[in-house]
Amino acid sequence: MRKKVTIVGAGNVGATAAHWIASKELADVVLIDVVEGVPQGKGLDLLEAMPIEKRDSHILGSNDYADTANSDIVVITAGIPRKPGMSRDDLLNTNYKIMSDVVGKVVAHSPECILIIVSNPLDAMAQAAFKQAGFNRERVIGMAGVLDSARFRTFIAEELKVSVENVTAFVLGGHGDTMVPLPRYSTVAGIPITDLLDAATIERLVQRTRDGGAEIVKYLKTGSAYYAPSAAAVEMVEAILKDKKKILPCAAYLQGEYGIDGLYVGVPCKLGSRGLEQIIEIKLTAEEQSALQKSADAVKELCAVIGV
Repeated sequence: MRKKVTIVGAGNVGATAAHWIASKELADVVLIDVVEGVPQGKGLDLLEAMPIEKRDSHILGSNDYADTANSDIVVITAGIPRKPGMSRDDLLNTNYKIMSDVVGKVVAHSPECILIIVSNPLDAMAQAAFKQAGFNRERVIGMAGVLDSARFRTFIAEELKVSVENVTAFVLGGHGDTMVPLPRYSTVAGIPITDLLDAATIERLVQRTRDGGAEIVKYLKTGSAYYAPSAAAVEMVEAILKDKKKILPCAAYLQGEYGIDGLYVGVPCKLGSRGLEQIIEIKLTAEEQSALQKSADAVKELCAVIGV
């Protein structure tokens, strides 16, 4: 029997994630949204592309959660973007209500699924989904670090004029201004970038990584990034469906790891068929640990606003 992945939210991120999953023939896809017609239209359009792509993935667009029943993975992208004049707390409260509603419906139809959270503010939404679902922490994972690391890898590869395949990078912490890129653990063909780039250049690339989302928003003006965020979520989906045991930076619920307890924070995670199979603890310098703690404190503030 083929695997089934539901994507909640048929906007740019959700629809593009459906595209990546279908084109890789990873699973059948249900694209669900509250707006009538949009998921149906995008789902049918994508389904009609499959003969050209020579893929037998089935895509269904729907407004009815009954169609999501027995999903193996549910990717949640639903939520509103921050609008001009809207405070962070307004955004947080609105998206918290959406997340609570979505998770309740998803869990009712797919009690055995694994949740991948993409909605922003990412770490707080992952925490909200975890509390609402009542799942163990292995089955609720947030997508952030894969995207942030991909941005860092892009900038390193461009700077050194090397293949992106040669570049590995690690970004820890919350998804936002307080993220913690780790140059010591970022390498080109195994060589630490600290041996290849001077400190000022590394700091410039680190800052550009932190500002990665904002840089794209500035260009688009009325929207935000969706190709890379959706590809990042799908890398997690693929690692789980194929039981790859792949180590990726994800937002996970920490229970004492890195000295942080009861909070979703970005750390290296091993993903396999059970979802989060292991949190990898790496040795951090005092400065890195302090930056990670600062990032965790920022997440904690957001969680306090919505009481999760």
